[in-house]
Amino acid sequence: MDAFRNGADTLFIMLGAIMILAMHAGFAFLELGTVRKKNQVNALVKILVDFAVSTIAYFFVGYSLAYGINFFSGAEVLAEKNGYELVKFFFLLTFAAAIPAIISGGIAERAKFYPQLAATALLVGLIYPLFEGIAWNQQFGIQAWLKATFDAEFHDFAGSVVVHAVGGWAALPAILLLGARRGRYGKDGAISAHPPSSIPFLALGAWILTVGWFGFNVMSAQTLDKMNGLVAINSLMAMVGGTLAAFLAGKNDPGFAYNGPLAGLVAICAGSDLMHPLGALVTGGIAGALFVWTFTLTQNKWKIDDVLGVWPLHGLCGVWGGLAAGIFGLKALGGIGGVSFMSQLIGTALGVTIALAGGTIIYGLLKKAVGIRLDPEQEFNGADLSIHNITATPEREANW
Repeated sequence: MDAFRNGADTLFIMLGAIMILAMHAGFAFLELGTVRKKNQVNALVKILVDFAVSTIAYFFVGYSLAYGINFFSGAEVLAEKNGYELVKFFFLLTFAAAIPAIISGGIAERAKFYPQLAATALLVGLIYPLFEGIAWNQQFGIQAWLKATFDAEFHDFAGSVVVHAVGGWAALPAILLLGARRGRYGKDGAISAHPPSSIPFLALGAWILTVGWFGFNVMSAQTLDKMNGLVAINSLMAMVGGTLAAFLAGKNDPGFAYNGPLAGLVAICAGSDLMHPLGALVTGGIAGALFVWTFTLTQNKWKIDDVLGVWPLHGLCGVWGGLAAGIFGLKALGGIGGVSFMSQLIGTALGVTIALAGGTIIYGLLKKAVGIRLDPEQEFNGADLSIHNITATPEREANW
C-alpha cells in the first residue's frame, strides 16, 4: 500500500507539473498575440529559453535555498519512493519559472535578450526562493511569529503572492528602468496606440493558461489524499467572475475579456482551499475589474508602458488574492477559517517588498553594467530581426 500510495502521489504531482509546463505555452502565445508582428519570434524564443535558464538556476541553487534539498547524490538514492522528490522539484520549478515568464510580458519589444537571461537566473536562483522558503517552508521563523501573534500563519495555497505578486512586483522596476517603447508617448502628451498583432493568438494564450491553471491550483495539494474539489470549483468561479467583470468594465474589449479570467485565477490561488464558491466569485470579479481599471490608469494616466499589463494583472491582483484569503477565508464569510487578515497583510507586504527590492537591484545593476534596452535602430527594426535574424512571416523579406 505504501508503494501504491507513493506511486499515486508521484503521478498526481507529475500531471500537475505537465499542466503547468503547458501554461508556459500560454505565456508565449499571450505575449505573441499582444506584441507587434516584428516582435513575435522574440516572444516565443524568450519564454522557452527563460524556462531552460530557470531550470538550471532552480536545480543548482533555488530549490536548495528554499527547501534545503539538493540532488548531489547517486541516482539510486534519487529514485527512492518512485522519485517523488524529483517530480516535486519539477512541479515547483514550473512555479518558479513563471516569474520570468510574467516579467517577459511587461518588458516586451525593447529589452535585450542576454541581460534578461541573466536577470532570470538571479531572480529564480535567489530572489524567488527567498520568499518561497519563508511562505512554504517555515524559514526564518516568520510564519511561527505570525502564528504566535495573530493565531494564524500567512496562507497562500497556490501562489497568489508567492508566484504572481512576486513576479508582477519584480517586473515593475524593470519596466520603469527600460522606459516606454519608442513612439508610445509623445512629448506633447499624446498617446500612440500599439495594437495587438493577433487577437486569436492572444485568446489562444489565455485559454491555454486558463486550462493549465487547474493543475496550478488543484495539484498544489501535492499529494493525492489532500486533493480537494473545493479548490477546483473555487478556481472555476473566480475565473468566471473575473471574465464577466473584465468584459463589462472593459466595454467588450477582447483584450480585457481574455485577461479577465487570468485576473480571477491569479486572485483565487491563495485562498482557493478555504473560500466558499460565492466568496471565490466575488474575489474573481473584483480582480477582473481591478485589472481593467489599473491597466487603463497605468497606460493612459501614469504612462507606464507595461505591454501585457503584468503589474496590474499579477502584481496587484496577486496582492488582492493574498488579502482576499484573509477576508473570504473567514468562517463569518462562509470560509473554512484558520486565517488572519493581519497575517495575510504582513505576508503579502513582505512578498512585495522582497520582489520590488530584488527587481530594482538586479535590473538596476544590469542596466549600469551592460544595458538592458535595445538601441533605437534595433527597436525600430524589431526584436525578431535584431536578435534572431528572422521574422514571424516572410512578407517583409520578400518586399526587400
